[in-house]
Amino acid sequence: MTGSANSTALLTDHYELTMVAAALAAGTADRACVFETFARRLPDGRRYGIVGGTARVLEAISRFTFGPDELRELAEREVVDEATLEWLADYRFSGDVDGYPEGELYFPGSPLFTVRGGFAEGVLLETLVLSILNHDSAIVSAGARMASAANGRPMIEMGGRRTHEQAAVGAARAAYLAGFATTSNLEAGRTYGIPTSGTCAHAFTLLHDSERDAFAAQVARFGPDTTLLVDTYDITAGIETAIEVAGPSLGAIRIDSGDVGVLARQARAQLDSLGARNTRIVVSGDLDEYAIAALRAEPVDAYGVGTSLVTGSGSPTAGMVYKLVEVDGRPVAKRSSHKESRAGRKAALRRHKPTGTALEEVVYVTADGQPQRGEHDRELVVPMLRDGQPVGAPPTLDECRRRVRDGLVSLPWEGLKLSNGDPAIPTVYQ
Repeated sequence: MTGSANSTALLTDHYELTMVAAALAAGTADRACVFETFARRLPDGRRYGIVGGTARVLEAISRFTFGPDELRELAEREVVDEATLEWLADYRFSGDVDGYPEGELYFPGSPLFTVRGGFAEGVLLETLVLSILNHDSAIVSAGARMASAANGRPMIEMGGRRTHEQAAVGAARAAYLAGFATTSNLEAGRTYGIPTSGTCAHAFTLLHDSERDAFAAQVARFGPDTTLLVDTYDITAGIETAIEVAGPSLGAIRIDSGDVGVLARQARAQLDSLGARNTRIVVSGDLDEYAIAALRAEPVDAYGVGTSLVTGSGSPTAGMVYKLVEVDGRPVAKRSSHKESRAGRKAALRRHKPTGTALEEVVYVTADGQPQRGEHDRELVVPMLRDGQPVGAPPTLDECRRRVRDGLVSLPWEGLKLSNGDPAIPTVYQ
């Protein structure tokens, strides 16, 4: 038995262990099965989704082992019997995983993450897979909409104070994947190498006897290229004081409240009149993709986004499910009303125009063979694990980040709209 300090084995639901125990007793635990992760539909108002968290899932699977601590917990709570405890003690995922690379676009029905192996070893992974993919994909998808709305202007992720402390780290990673430039979260910087940034809050201004003293202290320590928060008291007076203290080479001002569009316009005019023509304007304060889009014509240089990003901007989960679709080579499917699944192990390709614009997502059962492939079609599913071991070197976060950018460029123009509508491209089943 391995150590328990880094185990992910209890990041799961009780019912999964109930199924394992019953299957072991019935002699069906080792039947060859295929589980697929997919979304039946996109969240309301969304025209595409983006896969996020794949690397985190694969890493978590590698640590999905039951050490002494986990086994003791299960025994004391009488979750499973002794025979199941013995089976769990030797558990290592030894099956295969295929799926969409991280950062890839997806649509309803896309086979995003396919697990093949014995029933027991595959069913155990359901909660782990879904908890990571649903969270990270929701954040990446929301963040990509924001980055598109920002139209090339830098985005700063600053949502750590608006979500669970561990979720904040995953959210920062997902935001960077989506196209954000930096994060305020230092643990995300340490864990994933994401650039970090941060200035000062209103508390720092209130600490000092005057706004001038606060600005002087910040500039003395960080130089005139820093960003000064100018709306603690009166924004017009704040900007004037900021330039008096830092000079016209001040790096940036930040506006965190009020009608930021109007305030940014007024601030730009005031900064220019004071000779600070190169001082940038950063805005924050309850921004989402709609607010960012509304600010596109305003003289804003960068955006800081927190709450709406880390909560998926109204869609905190991607709505993915993990379903059994094949047993011993026999296709199986759930037929419950509104919770249907399609039988058989599937793969997918995306058809494109010669210009590179995506046309449709073609999902097919692998046993039926690959559909005829056109010159500009692209297979989407790639091998990730074989016999429980990684296939090749994993893509870097920057490579996945480029995949997001390239995917968005491939969408039809209407697919980038923020208004309600059908998915950007249709899903066709063959």
